[in-house]
Amino acid sequence: MDKFQADCLPVLIGSLPMDNHAEATKLVFKYTPEIPLWVQLPAYKEEGMLAQFLPGMPGLTIEKDKAFINTSSENFDNDLLRFYEDYLSVVEQKKDLLSSRFAITKDTATGFFEFMNHLDGLSDLPCALKGQITGPITFGTGVCDQDGKAIFYNEQLRDAAVKLLSLKAVWQVRQLSKFGRPAIIFFDEPALAGFGSSAFISISHNEVSNCFEEVIKAVHSEGGLAGIHVCANADWSLVLQSSVDIVSFDAYSFFDRFILYPDQIKEFINSGRILAWGIVPTSSTLDIEKETTDSLVAKWQDKACELEKLGIDKSKIFTQSLITPSCGTGSLSFDHAKQVLRLTREVSDRLRSINF
Repeated sequence: MDKFQADCLPVLIGSLPMDNHAEATKLVFKYTPEIPLWVQLPAYKEEGMLAQFLPGMPGLTIEKDKAFINTSSENFDNDLLRFYEDYLSVVEQKKDLLSSRFAITKDTATGFFEFMNHLDGLSDLPCALKGQITGPITFGTGVCDQDGKAIFYNEQLRDAAVKLLSLKAVWQVRQLSKFGRPAIIFFDEPALAGFGSSAFISISHNEVSNCFEEVIKAVHSEGGLAGIHVCANADWSLVLQSSVDIVSFDAYSFFDRFILYPDQIKEFINSGRILAWGIVPTSSTLDIEKETTDSLVAKWQDKACELEKLGIDKSKIFTQSLITPSCGTGSLSFDHAKQVLRLTREVSDRLRSINF
């Protein structure tokens, strides 16, 4: 964290409604050159939130375009054993991560490699680089076995999933760190909004916390910064009390829920960590169309004042904040997505002009 200061710089969440990775990457660098990221394009089914990081999972089976973990296969036990052997070989540095099952490939993440190529051609490098990966709760509750049961409820499969995601995150940090800039990895956790509901009633606070700590520790082990992004309401104590460096939340629609955790927010900020404010709306096209740079700057300032009332110094709020869209723009029209990117840039610029 001592290498990176947020200073209300703009950052994106990841997805764009495009089908050309090179053009999408150029758009990222146009609007967020200080902290660019590699793009995920949902126009390609292999870049879906679950599909993109499934390769390498033991028992992975694809039938009629449906992916699941087949624990009933006669080869599953051997596949699981090989998975843990590969994991230990990489962790103990007996096997190169780059050539392991945990490496991310062009087959599912063309945007990453386009991003790296673009960085290679720059004379002036950004101040930080951002990657992203599906979080362990969303992955574990979204991927199912052959019977349609979420793998999170199978302790063995959950452990394998967390280890898979941990090393795929490590792979990103190692690649991005080649440029000598801080590497930030966001774990995208939309499913966390369901924690505590009847759908996830049997998932404990401790199980979620343990999953978070393992993937965060993996990023930290490589010198990276770890973020958790939730695009809806959540039990924010789970996130704020974790060892994560950056909490990314929908400040536009859910700040009133977020502020219900004053003690945890104050401790989080006072420990030097960062809030990524999703102040630019993405869930409603009506909101995107009605908001302006002026209106969103005013909204951010009003909400920042609420944090000041908790006893948090105003300068800390500014220096430990990032400005982001509330979520990715992959489901929007291209025009609305560009509007979101433009507003994110302009809100950041305005706030920085006021504070510097």
